Amino acid sequence: MGIDLELRSSRPTRNWRKSRATLLRRSAPTATATAADRLGTDANHVWTAFGPTNVAIHRVATAAELGDIQVAVDLGPQIDTTGLPTERRTRHNLEVARALSAHNRMDDALAKVLEAESWAPEQVRSHYLARELVLTWVRGQRGRPSRNLADLADRLRVV
Repeated sequence: MGIDLELRSSRPTRNWRKSRATLLRRSAPTATATAADRLGTDANHVWTAFGPTNVAIHRVATAAELGDIQVAVDLGPQIDTTGLPTERRTRHNLEVARALSAHNRMDDALAKVLEAESWAPEQVRSHYLARELVLTWVRGQRGRPSRNLADLADRLRVV
């Protein structure tokens, strides 16, 4: 909270997100990261999916949300989510797809969405992020979309 107030008062509004992301990335480990490291393994007690992997996933999502796409692109694909619940793995793939798309790596982004759909088709079909990404990709095509993209758009009913 103190970081937010300091950044908001000392920098123009348009730059505080980037400054905050940089500051958070370089700061000492948070209490959450410290607790996850002490736990040492991923667990799903009371459906929390808490552990080092989930903390890493949140770092990626936060970086992407704050506009630090390079961090999300660098860290996101490296995270092994196989031990997490399907819903968490799927959401992470969508976040990575968003970062890859923002980095103009559409084929990699589409592959992440398709992988997520193979795990949890209902979640992908109803998730705003998947729908937004696919609609943006379809609208951005100069010609006909690829068969994989066209089929996915049809399944998501965005066209």
